[in-house]
Amino acid sequence: MGNIFGELASLATALCWTVTSLAFESAGKKVGSLSVNLIRLVLAFFLIGIFSYLRNGLFVATDASLYAWGWLAISGVIGFVIGDLLLFQAFVVIGARVSMLIMALTPPIAAFFGWVILNEQMPISGLIGMAVTIIGIIIVIMAKETHSKTVKIKYPIRGVLLAFGGAVGQGLGLVFSKLGMKDYDPFLSTQIRILAGIVGFSILFFVLGKWKHVFMALCNKKAMVGISIGSIFGPFLGVSLSLLAIQHTTTGIASTIMAIVPVLIIAPAVIIFKEKITLKEILGAIIAFAGVVMFFIF
Repeated sequence: MGNIFGELASLATALCWTVTSLAFESAGKKVGSLSVNLIRLVLAFFLIGIFSYLRNGLFVATDASLYAWGWLAISGVIGFVIGDLLLFQAFVVIGARVSMLIMALTPPIAAFFGWVILNEQMPISGLIGMAVTIIGIIIVIMAKETHSKTVKIKYPIRGVLLAFGGAVGQGLGLVFSKLGMKDYDPFLSTQIRILAGIVGFSILFFVLGKWKHVFMALCNKKAMVGISIGSIFGPFLGVSLSLLAIQHTTTGIASTIMAIVPVLIIAPAVIIFKEKITLKEILGAIIAFAGVVMFFIF
């Protein structure tokens, strides 16, 4: 029953991340990815605090051990500050759909770090699955030029590298989350990660001198609608459900089910952003997801 619960939580996470990636792409294009990152974390911090207070009387994770605070804080810096900063900028450069496709590399990356850090099993089929996932991504991002036989990357290389960096941050952050959380409450664990992320971004804003951009973003009503929706379905529900998932199943299995986002996001991308998607790109997304699945069916 525990594994089924973890798998259902993983599927719910994938649905949440589909919504939040589209919402944050829209907001990021209006006010910039840096401002979106900080505002959504602050909103999520209070959402989790209110939810936790109503549920168990704790607004902040004061009952967590120093061990949990330490590893979860490290996870928050890696996952939110580094990983999401790169991912959100990728949303702006190449869009949520392609960014989330490249994020399909998160499961093999998480499985690799899970093997190195947590001694979780890393079968040969995992390496094969990683190769298949990469092939699927290549099918989407590579295109043949019309008047020559040259094959080149269809999307800006900067955006592709940003999304890959986001995948590394997410994968490593997920493993450190599992290391620090253990049996502790997943929502309050997320709040610890979020607090570390807020501190990290605040330092970044002071260094860069960009606080005025945050205040400008707060005054942009359309952007704030997107940030609010993204905050509810992202760092509040999505991340908390992802921690709930890895608490009840392995990091790799949870990440695999979450990796269905590149397939789920195709229809909304066409409807909301009017993206023109070819059959080749749909096929590539399905192949990428199939590669992730191969981690666990062989």
